[in-house]
Amino acid sequence: MDTTVKTPDTNSSVLPYPPVTEGLQPFLHDAVVTLYAPSFVISRANGAFEGGADGFFHGDRRALSVLTVAADGVPLVPVGHGLRGADGADFRSILRGLGEVTADPAVALRRRRTTAAGRLEEVLEVTNAGTRSVRFRLTVTVGTDLAGMEQVKSGHRLETMPPQATDAGRSELSWADDGFSVRLTSEPAPDALEMPTGRLSYDIALDPGTSWTVTLRCTAGYADGDQFPAPPADALPWRTPVLRSADRGLDQWLEQSLADLDRMRLTDPRSPGERPDQFLAAGAPWFLTLFGRDSLWAARMLLPLGTELAAGTLRTLARRQGGVTDPATEEQPGKILHEVRRGTAGYSDTFSLPPVYYGTVDATPLWITLLHDAWRWGLAPEQVEQLLPHAESALRWMRDHGDAGGDGFLKYIDQTGRGLANQGWKDSGDSIRHRDGRLAHPPVSLCEVQAYGYEAARGGAALLRSFGRPGADEWEEWAEGLAARFRERFWVEDEKGPYPAVALDGDGRPVDSVTSGFGHLLGTGLLNDEESALLAARLSGPDLDAGHGLRTLSSAAVGFNPYGYHIGSIWPHDTAIAVHGLVRAGFPDAAASLADGLLTASAAFEARLPELFAGHGTEAGPRPAPYPASCRPQAWAAASSVLVLQSALGLSADVPAGTLTVNPAFARAYGPLSVSGLQVGGGSLDVTVRADGSADVSAPEGLTVLTG
Repeated sequence: MDTTVKTPDTNSSVLPYPPVTEGLQPFLHDAVVTLYAPSFVISRANGAFEGGADGFFHGDRRALSVLTVAADGVPLVPVGHGLRGADGADFRSILRGLGEVTADPAVALRRRRTTAAGRLEEVLEVTNAGTRSVRFRLTVTVGTDLAGMEQVKSGHRLETMPPQATDAGRSELSWADDGFSVRLTSEPAPDALEMPTGRLSYDIALDPGTSWTVTLRCTAGYADGDQFPAPPADALPWRTPVLRSADRGLDQWLEQSLADLDRMRLTDPRSPGERPDQFLAAGAPWFLTLFGRDSLWAARMLLPLGTELAAGTLRTLARRQGGVTDPATEEQPGKILHEVRRGTAGYSDTFSLPPVYYGTVDATPLWITLLHDAWRWGLAPEQVEQLLPHAESALRWMRDHGDAGGDGFLKYIDQTGRGLANQGWKDSGDSIRHRDGRLAHPPVSLCEVQAYGYEAARGGAALLRSFGRPGADEWEEWAEGLAARFRERFWVEDEKGPYPAVALDGDGRPVDSVTSGFGHLLGTGLLNDEESALLAARLSGPDLDAGHGLRTLSSAAVGFNPYGYHIGSIWPHDTAIAVHGLVRAGFPDAAASLADGLLTASAAFEARLPELFAGHGTEAGPRPAPYPASCRPQAWAAASSVLVLQSALGLSADVPAGTLTVNPAFARAYGPLSVSGLQVGGGSLDVTVRADGSADVSAPEGLTVLTG
């Protein structure tokens, strides 16, 4: 996802001090995020909304941009905060000096935050644990700019809108603009309400051992309803497994990830029937909506927990599958979309995306592969069959539109001049570059997209053959032709030996940088055993393996930047895909090393791995540095915990053939380990791995368990 930002204009090599932040994407690395899609809250560590990306958001609009608490004449000193699952957080502060007779604090403020869809609740509780009675005034200031997400992301400051008083008197405030309305209530009502500043003041008197509480509730919504509503809390489209291992970090990572994923669920209002299809939004704050690539990858990673999410994601995207050729949106027949927003997202004068945007080269083959993999994990045949016409259309897109240049490779070029210059998962403008630092010129054929295409064609052929539809032989031939062309055109060599270029440029020349893209090729069938071994060795080298995960670009490359969005940073989902690919290709030891790196990073981020983090590596310190503008949580970063667990257990399913494979590749590193509540073929799957690596498996009847 692109993170284009403006840079300050200056003729000097020295930036002004203090640094200019207007027009720069806000940093989030020290933010506290609670969410319940399509809503989320971002605040400082003291709980305040004080600028930048802070606020209560709903459906890509900021409902509150200011929420601060102060005690007149008394310093409020933050002393700690923590998450409660995904949608709640607590903040504690000391009213320094108030009522104190010793060095011990006496009066404390606790803020309890709960986030729900379209709703924020803040409970402020002040407790006097001292021996003296105290009197003071507590003031809460609230306000909003009702900014759109693209305005917040671009770092532009908007004027705060004055609130409107309502019939409820001083206990309620409201704001409204362009069909979006916000209402805030206070219970009890404040002793004073200042307009238009939005200051609510409470006169508090506390005897020793007593407390005082006020509850602030803010609701937000659109007059025409949510674009993608939240599902019922109890309608979880997967089973929640219970993991107990010798590595508590692994258990905590999985637990927090599943809590976050639960609150990133959205529904498709176009779904027929009473139970709408669900999918996962991409990430908070920038991407809390439907994204083709992200939603597909996250659903694929969660297949060991059930196929319902995959089915909902496939159907949601199939309803919006391209049907015409439209250069303005980059829609083409059979193509799967990139993202959906409520309106046009105008990030800058040169970068603007339409509400439904199809500028992605990889979502279409990934859709086909998810359908194939969901079928293998037990998606009901009638549900698979209903989606096969969409799969056939997606396959035709790969041949007729994805290969725009006629050389047999899937490629992209921005047709609009205002969209994404790069349209793979590394979609920032500087991500695809030669080893000497030169940027690739379009149209660009990415190495991993050829692997996706190969896997999709093979998987599509298997589906067509199994359901008695024509075309299986044709698509198997297409896949083998792609593999032959890839072997001939993509492989290059440096002082360490042969490797595939990250891409071919518009002239068909290899873009010869060394990247984490190797991991996406492994296990797809595109490579032979010798080629897989070469890439496994490359992924284990210190220029890519930073000790916390895979760098997106080799540290030896020109232009490497540990803070570069796709040119040196580490993305957990990228590393997890490599872990899975290494296991599928037969290199569990290399996979175990990368998985250990992700576990180390998980502990540093309190078990909530961000979208990406800096790629300095363990030689720079034991804890990875954050990428300051990263989404956290992010769907495919959270879902990576399940993919790593699947890889460690060596799980693969072929329900149509009646088999389940359990081959603990490196699970013994976390043993003894037991996981209950996985799902395959609609039934429960439990696995226990002893310290010696041997396994006990309880699988649904009718499945033959194959162990290694």
